[in-house]
Amino acid sequence: MKVELEQIKPMEIEKRSFEIITQELGDKKLQPGTELIVKRCIHTSADFDYAENLRFSQGAVEEALKAIQEGASIVTDTQMAKAGINKKALARYGGQVHCFMADEDVAEQARLHGSTRAAASMEKAAARSENFIFAIGNAPTALVRLYELMEEKRITPRLIIGVPVGFVNVVQSKELIMSADVPYIVARGRKGGSNIAACICNALLYMLNNERG
Repeated sequence: MKVELEQIKPMEIEKRSFEIITQELGDKKLQPGTELIVKRCIHTSADFDYAENLRFSQGAVEEALKAIQEGASIVTDTQMAKAGINKKALARYGGQVHCFMADEDVAEQARLHGSTRAAASMEKAAARSENFIFAIGNAPTALVRLYELMEEKRITPRLIIGVPVGFVNVVQSKELIMSADVPYIVARGRKGGSNIAACICNALLYMLNNERG
């Protein structure tokens, strides 16, 4: 069998990928202002379902960009998501990326209360009372605890990126966030992941820095 390969320079691969994505989306209408985010999620996953399942609260993208410009930091629920976020781009505005999952005090609180580390890490974030964006790509318990903390008036996230992947309470946790009075970007259903959480953060940063895609 003869395989035909595209002859393309390494620096042009990403550009070509986005051309293919745009072509395959065809006449699909995306919510204005969200196109780059949706296309980057497709680029990261090769999954065109994100054109259908990504949900944005009204003004979420604008609020996210404003939060970043005002120095908001990002809290993630995995080291993988933290590693994937462009920290240099975020630092230009004074923000940092945090993941508290491996902290000893988080592990101790989870043990004492019989909760997950993900839930306990949201407690730690709430106690810091900082200007936070939350990017959750793995643990639905983190989203559930964020919802509870908001109901308790203990935290006011600037944005919640709710894209945990899986089966147990994943769908329900996302629905909770979409029912809350908070700006959100949510991958409705079971799909998501730490790579998608990082991808959405980077898409927002690229929108500000106008560097890529």
